[in-house]
Amino acid sequence: MTPDELLAAAKGLMQRPDTLITGIWPRAAALLARQALEAAMAELWASKRQPAEMSSCTMRSQLLCLTAYLDPGTARRAAYLFAALSRACHYHPYELAPTAAELTGWLDQAAELVTQLQAASGSDRSASARS
Repeated sequence: MTPDELLAAAKGLMQRPDTLITGIWPRAAALLARQALEAAMAELWASKRQPAEMSSCTMRSQLLCLTAYLDPGTARRAAYLFAALSRACHYHPYELAPTAAELTGWLDQAAELVTQLQAASGSDRSASARS
C-alpha cells in the first residue's frame, strides 16, 4: 500500500471503528500511520542514488540520516512522531490506548510529513488525494 492509502485506512478506522476491533482500533490506526511514515521514507531512499541502501537499515538509523535530506526541524518531527506512534502501537498493561484527539493530531502530522517526504523524493502525488 502507498503512504496515502495507509493514511486513508487509518482515518477510516478513526471515523468508523468496526465492532470487531473494539478496543484495538486506536493501536491499529497508530500502526497504519507509522507504516505510512515508513513507506514514505522508503520512497525517499529509493529515489536517491547514494542512500538507496538506507531502506535496509534500522528505522533509527534512517531517522538519524534524514537530516541530510530534510531540514533539521522536519527530521526531528519525524523522529518524534515515529517514536510516539511506535509507543502507541504496543500494548502496555497499565496504560490506556491513545485517545482520538491524540490520534487525530498524529495523523495530521503524519500526513504533513508524508507530503514533505514525497516532495523531497520527487514524487508527484498531490495532497488532495489524502482528503
